[in-house]
Amino acid sequence: MIRTDALDRLPVRSAVPALRDALEEHGTAVLCAPPGTGKTTLVPLVLAGLVGGGPARRVLVAEPRRIAARAAARRMAWLLGEQTGGNVGYTVRGERVVGPRARVEVVTTGVLLQRLQRDQELAGVDVVVLDECHERHLDADTVAAFLLDVRAALRPELRLVAASATTDAEGWARLLGGAPVVEAQGVSYPVEVVWAPPARPVRPPHGMRVDPALLAHVVSVVRRALAERDGDVLCFLPGVGEIARVAGQLGGLGGIDVLQVHGRAPAAVQDAVLAPGTGRRVVLATSVAESSLTVPGVRVVVDSGLAREPRVDHARGLSALTTVRAAQAAGRQRAGRAGREAPGRVYRCWSEAEDARLPRFPAPEIKVADLTAFALQAACWGDPEAAGLALLDPPPAGAMAAARSVLSAVGAVDPAGRATPRGVRMSRLGLHPRLARALLDAAPEVGADRAADVVALLSEEPPREYGDDLAAAWRTARRGGDAYAARWRTEARRLRSGTRDAAEKAPKNLPPDTVAGGRADLGDDRVAGLVAALAFPERLARAQGGSYLMVNGTRADIGDGSALRDAPWLAVAVADRPVGAGHARVRLAAVVDEGTARRAAASFAAEGEEVHWSEGDVVARRVERLGAVELAVRPLRNADPGLVREALLEGLRADGLGLLRWSPDAEALRRRLAFLRLHLGAPWPDVGDDALHARVAEWLEPELSRARRRADLSRIDAGQALARLLPWATGEAARLEELAPERIEVPSGSRIRVDYGNPEQPVLAVKLQEMFGLHASPAVAGVPVLVHLLSPAGRPAAVTADLASFWKDGYRAVRAELRGRYPKHPWPEDPAAAEPTRHTNARLRR
Repeated sequence: MIRTDALDRLPVRSAVPALRDALEEHGTAVLCAPPGTGKTTLVPLVLAGLVGGGPARRVLVAEPRRIAARAAARRMAWLLGEQTGGNVGYTVRGERVVGPRARVEVVTTGVLLQRLQRDQELAGVDVVVLDECHERHLDADTVAAFLLDVRAALRPELRLVAASATTDAEGWARLLGGAPVVEAQGVSYPVEVVWAPPARPVRPPHGMRVDPALLAHVVSVVRRALAERDGDVLCFLPGVGEIARVAGQLGGLGGIDVLQVHGRAPAAVQDAVLAPGTGRRVVLATSVAESSLTVPGVRVVVDSGLAREPRVDHARGLSALTTVRAAQAAGRQRAGRAGREAPGRVYRCWSEAEDARLPRFPAPEIKVADLTAFALQAACWGDPEAAGLALLDPPPAGAMAAARSVLSAVGAVDPAGRATPRGVRMSRLGLHPRLARALLDAAPEVGADRAADVVALLSEEPPREYGDDLAAAWRTARRGGDAYAARWRTEARRLRSGTRDAAEKAPKNLPPDTVAGGRADLGDDRVAGLVAALAFPERLARAQGGSYLMVNGTRADIGDGSALRDAPWLAVAVADRPVGAGHARVRLAAVVDEGTARRAAASFAAEGEEVHWSEGDVVARRVERLGAVELAVRPLRNADPGLVREALLEGLRADGLGLLRWSPDAEALRRRLAFLRLHLGAPWPDVGDDALHARVAEWLEPELSRARRRADLSRIDAGQALARLLPWATGEAARLEELAPERIEVPSGSRIRVDYGNPEQPVLAVKLQEMFGLHASPAVAGVPVLVHLLSPAGRPAAVTADLASFWKDGYRAVRAELRGRYPKHPWPEDPAAAEPTRHTNARLRR
């Protein structure tokens, strides 16, 4: 029997007429309804004609998470007085509860994506509701784009509803072709905000790491909330590990149940959380409880302020979830859970000032996630560039290029980016393309069942307590009775059913002798290693110098005490980079041998001559490698002269032009040319390091072409080579001595060397007595030199660029200081009129 009283209490009822009108007139609509109004449960029933009259239609409801899909279907069935599998059913990966007369089916966006690829028309479906579209999951954005294509090209009568509690309504309305926006008013209870930051600063999150001090603070805030308020407490934490740690610290609560809800929780636990409790409860949850789900009895929310988002390092091929500060929109969603049934309170474990600095909305997955699966879906849809898809945010070009590179390497797309038959098959396995490749290529070698087992392990990372050895984790899962093992068995069964025939087909890119002796000889370690190597060939790693060097060039370390430490080769499935570490850290890997590595990473194989500058000299060798990993190295005796020349240039850039022989005359020439370039410009050459490197062919040949090693460079006369850059063609080279003379003749007749070390103003260091009688400072190229006047002992006595002024104003003080110290030298009262000399008074008298 339909529970009419419960349906009548749902506030979204007031918006139903407007929603119906919008769909009749436009075929699309955006529904904005606060949490708890019934948008997820009542609206699909109305659109299907199951309540409220109206024509019978078949409605698909797409939810971003499995837990939300199951809960929504069960709630709708309850409202109809039925069990799931009647008028309302659900389909999630590995589980389908849909009866023959179902009018409403709740699916995950991933399931709907697969269904669209198989049946673009969605035959028999009249309405699709995209729920919680504000979360901007990549699958949800992709589904929306595909459905708009279907409406435009195949099924203009297909109705679409984008539904959310908090979303960019105008953006979605534009995306849906000017769809009307229908708003429902909710029954909102006030939620008091309590700012509860830690007393002492905590370290910000990094990667998957959360400061234990913050978790301890969250525990204390939960205890405070239990003491200060009645009702159940819903505590938001970023991940499963943090939930387990907080649960472990919440001891001695005196009959209060502590429940853990997340995507990996057993169905029984999820059901218990969503049902009214018999006593008081603390529910520790990830962001799955932000929307779609109503946890009854909650009056208090404790928010850690953290969330997990996908990130990818395209250069290293390392992608994983990372811990971030939750956006303001997520904070509002979380706080709203405290006011679903009555006035409530939210304790936020950060300060009000910090809140103002948080991002307004979470980053759309398409902007930050690995796009390999998305790119394959787009290619299978017929739009490899995704240029024609209606998306709120376009995919980043760099991420798409990296994704297409992976797809090409695994044979999923052709050179034009179009999906191959193999790529289509991979897309329908419901796996990341890397794992699909591993499943298809390993099944003929190890058997479909065993390949499916290991791929199922890789599709959802095992718990940390399973260890870092993939083969050992496989054995643990086989004999395990925990929730992860149950999910693993379900996924493995799903994969086996889709790949039975792979074992009977010839492998696509592995030779028949991949495994000597056939399948019967394979142990768990070799099977796990082969599958992991096929999934992540660029993460194959060879032991080197106490760590492991991956094919992609990343170095990684193994944890202390790991059983993998002595393995010569590893296939790394999961790695991250700890705070402040220079190397990645292996979280999950399998032992492989070199033969398996060579075959799995064949696309990275290369062999050739390598000539480069290393540790101060030219190194020439023939190298066989897998990406960054060197497999075999032999000295190369007769290296290509062109490669040697490039290596020498590399050395000159790295270690500097000082590798050449710079005599004092060569150094002086370079300084003179730098002076002329600064003051006169062209055609005098720029002789700075960058300019000389750029024109090396003009001034350092043919000496460079004859050189083979560092010692040859040291024999090249840099001054002789540098002279080639003088402006000989214009005739200006002949004026070098005139414009920047090496020496200047002073009044005493001496020829004194000019120091051009400072190109702004050259220096002339000369004994004071040799400049008597000179009224103006000497100049070169019109620039007065800076005269360093020296005592008879050659020590600086005065510095001037204006000799006339010095004779008039400064000489008297110098004369008074030095004439007593050097009585044998002339110290005339009028130096401007005196006779210059290099000699003492005694020599002058003679």
